[in-house]
Order: sequence, then C-alpha cells, then structure tokens
Amino acid sequence: MRSCLAALALCVLGTAAQAGECRDDSVWIKGPKGETRFTVEIADDVEERARGLMYRESMPRGAGMLFVYEYPQTTAFWMKNTLIPLDMIFTDVTGKVTRVHHDAIPGDLTAIEGGDKVFAVLEINGGLAKRYGIAPGSVMRHPVFAPGPAAWPC
Repeated sequence: MRSCLAALALCVLGTAAQAGECRDDSVWIKGPKGETRFTVEIADDVEERARGLMYRESMPRGAGMLFVYEYPQTTAFWMKNTLIPLDMIFTDVTGKVTRVHHDAIPGDLTAIEGGDKVFAVLEINGGLAKRYGIAPGSVMRHPVFAPGPAAWPC
C-alpha cells in the first residue's frame, strides 16, 4: 500500500512540474513542439525596460528577461549596447504570442517593432524560439497574465 501511495505522489508531483508552476521568476511557453520554461528577470518599470539586457556578454540557455508594460501598447526595441543575439517574443495581455523576431543583431539600431497591443515581451538567446517552435499562436504562462484573462491560466 505504501509503495502505491508513493508512486501516486510521484505521479501527481510529476504532473504538476510538467504543467508548469506559476512563479514570478519563471515563464512557461506552450507551442506545437510542447512546453518549455525559462527562468526570467522581470523588467516592469521604465528604467528596467530601458536597460534591458544591455552590456551582458552572455546569458544562460534557459534564462531570459520578461518586459511587462502597464497596459497593452505599440512597442519597438533596438539592440543598442546589447552584446548577444536575442529572440524577442511579443505577447498580448492574455499571454498569446503575436509576433516573434528571430536573432536580433547585437548593436543594431534598427527598430524591431512588436506591433499594437503588446503587453509583454520575452527576450531569450537567439535561435531558441525556432529550436523550441515558439511562434505566433503559442501561449505564455506567468502570473502577469492572470488579469488577462490568461490564455493559459495559472
């Protein structure tokens, strides 16, 4: 009986881990290739969003930065003082991916437009969005989307 209960507990814990626990320091993305998680820093004020990932020489593969706005708006990014190639994943207020910009070029001053009604942007290492199949229509899971209503609720 004990071994059955232990097996059931492991099964339940495994399912919770697969489902992606909602935490401020983690973003889950679900797309056609499955789910993936990134450990994130949050940039949710003007100063943090302006600095972003500038001057960083590297970033761990499973890391990123989540830029969060006070309300959905038109956004554009550039790569001034950014030293690593990045993928930019733009979402609406529900966490649905609306646009992905692949492999932004370090130091490039060309505006990278996210479109209208952007609520959050996840920056990850360049090439990972393609590797994980992150594309428009994928959904992001994080507590910031809870009021959305979230496309993938916590």
